[in-house]
Amino acid sequence: MAARSPTVGRKIFLIATEESGDRLGAALMKVLRQRLGDAVQFSGVGGRAMTQEGIDPLFPIEELSIVGFAAVVKQLPKILRLIRRTADAVLDDAPDMLVIIDSPDFTHRVARRVRARNPAIPIVDYVSPSVWAWRPGRARAMRRYVDHVLALLPFEPEEYQKLQGPPCSYVGHPLIEQLASLRPNADERQRRDGAPPVLLVLPGSRRSEIRHHLALFGAALGTLGERMKFELVLPTMPHLEAVVREGVASWPIVPRIAVGDAEKRAAFRIARAALAKSGTVTLELALSGIPMVTAYRVGAAEAFILRRAIRVSSVILANLVIGADIIPEFLQEDCTPDKLAQALGEVIADTPERLRQLVAFSTMDAKMSTGDQPPSVRAADIVLATMARRSG
Repeated sequence: MAARSPTVGRKIFLIATEESGDRLGAALMKVLRQRLGDAVQFSGVGGRAMTQEGIDPLFPIEELSIVGFAAVVKQLPKILRLIRRTADAVLDDAPDMLVIIDSPDFTHRVARRVRARNPAIPIVDYVSPSVWAWRPGRARAMRRYVDHVLALLPFEPEEYQKLQGPPCSYVGHPLIEQLASLRPNADERQRRDGAPPVLLVLPGSRRSEIRHHLALFGAALGTLGERMKFELVLPTMPHLEAVVREGVASWPIVPRIAVGDAEKRAAFRIARAALAKSGTVTLELALSGIPMVTAYRVGAAEAFILRRAIRVSSVILANLVIGADIIPEFLQEDCTPDKLAQALGEVIADTPERLRQLVAFSTMDAKMSTGDQPPSVRAADIVLATMARRSG
């Protein structure tokens, strides 16, 4: 079959079920529209950002805001129904490309159904599942239903090669486009180095994470407060503000609550150190040049499964990018107020531990660089090239 002219209408179906994926999807859609103009039609599942770029969502992504194994089991019939509904919508639409974005427990089930029933639809996976951390067999299995993986972390393409997965390309993490908003100017640098030091506390971005970490973090900061003075700031999002304020009301040191992205970034630019729940925020802190201590607690059932599944020495993304276990992490039973307070004291003061983190963070720009191309542009190039190969 002859290749279609790029001016012929293209239909692209995208699926993102979390806010972070929604932002990635919206940025990708914007570049694809710049490349294809009115010749592109978008459909699929997304949130506010993708809706603004032209998607009429199949269902509100809030329906999939389910965290924790127990909650997932309880909601399983609903999740399976939405997976079937989404796969049927893709097949009815018969798009020129399906882009699944993060949320692999949902999006990969949709992709497998689509590939089984219509192998002609090319599928790109934007954001690799953590095959390097646990369930490495997923990489090889993905070859059956994913044509290309767009990686946010620079070490992931090599991991896919080792694990015999589908083609994988590093397109860059969206944080590398936001460095100016994360790093201090001269006045902010003076405050970062001034007294009392500003300490960030980041208990998580989901209600279950906040529930697991708030009391623990409050106790650790109370212990630390007996040894030194500091200004405490807790960034959160508007929909979590009430939960956070209620949770910190009984803390020995009540933090200032910074609400929304703008206030969060302003706090990052003056912070000297941070206590954070393990996750993407550790990458954000490292790129901001903020030494940190990380902690993670989950429910007993989830802990039991993760202990047997994880195959890396660290779950801290910044450690994985750096290639060394620079940032201390305290997990489950090891995660106590006394241990967190002791470790925090060491990264606030001018110590070898603090310097070690700062030196490691200084290498991250080079490791995560994408040259002069933003991640969304690199991602769009691969989506278009994959679509051209499969339709040619």
